[in-house]
Amino acid sequence: MVLRYASLAVFLLLVVLAALIGGSFEAGEWYSAISKPQWAPPPWVFAATWSVLYVLTALAMWQVWLSGHPVRLGALLFWLLQLVVNVAWLWLFFGLHRSGWALGDMALLIGLVVLCIRAFSMASRAAALLMLPYLLWLLFAWLLNFSIWALSGGALGLSFD
Repeated sequence: MVLRYASLAVFLLLVVLAALIGGSFEAGEWYSAISKPQWAPPPWVFAATWSVLYVLTALAMWQVWLSGHPVRLGALLFWLLQLVVNVAWLWLFFGLHRSGWALGDMALLIGLVVLCIRAFSMASRAAALLMLPYLLWLLFAWLLNFSIWALSGGALGLSFD
């Protein structure tokens, strides 16, 4: 019983770690100053949404882990990679202010999440379904990132410093 919940604690700890590292790249004044589409949500929406999505992804990975299915190690690898690529997006977009580079990173992230969902679906349908809100948010975030990039001139080396 303890081991069952210890694995959940590990997955939650990993998403908290990713959130803390990613959160160190704050939006700051430059994000307020850049051109954004009118449909861009207010900043508080991002924090609330990401908090829920990180918990959902941890719960999804936990369900896959508990399944004991042979695909679980591959699923874990995709899940860990998507966490790293997610933090890399935050670094590129908010840390370096490179919206063009962040677009490519986000495309990779979306691909990794699709691979996660595929692997998760083999072990647990519920886990795959828990990942769908994350995928939908990433598609929205990619569109927002693209819009910001386009409104700012569309250069890959774009910097807002």
